[in-house]
Amino acid sequence: MDCVYLNDAKYLGGFRFYLQFNDGLQGEVDLQPIIEKYDQADLLKDEDEVAKFYLDSWPTLAWACGFDIAPETLYEKCEQAVSADG
Repeated sequence: MDCVYLNDAKYLGGFRFYLQFNDGLQGEVDLQPIIEKYDQADLLKDEDEVAKFYLDSWPTLAWACGFDIAPETLYEKCEQAVSADG
């Protein structure tokens, strides 16, 4: 597959999201480590702000503060979570 992107995303609470990708991969991911890593995501350390995500034009997770997470990064985290569960 040349390009991965999100078909759907649901906020689950805290920093957890349920993600569905264009190739059928789906699962829950915890984005807290990513959000805590970047100063640009400081506003997202508030769970109420994390919940205000949208899918941008890539499509991937994005927020009004200008922070987004590359779909490839989300895909890798989802693959790891699915492997750990299964």
